[in-house]
Amino acid sequence: MENKFVVHPRRPAFGKTSVVSARLPDEMIKKLDEVAKQTGRTRNELIQMSIDFALKNLEISDE
Repeated sequence: MENKFVVHPRRPAFGKTSVVSARLPDEMIKKLDEVAKQTGRTRNELIQMSIDFALKNLEISDE
């Protein structure tokens, strides 16, 4: 089964939020900005959506 990261139209914010800082490779930021431009989303929205997707599809292995 192939998981896809689908970008849907905007919805209201997730609720209460906090600021978190993370270092990302320049190429990743460039790709995020390209997707943001194509979809009308902000970089922040895409990062939130990506993390939400990852957490919902996370599998922890003991290996």
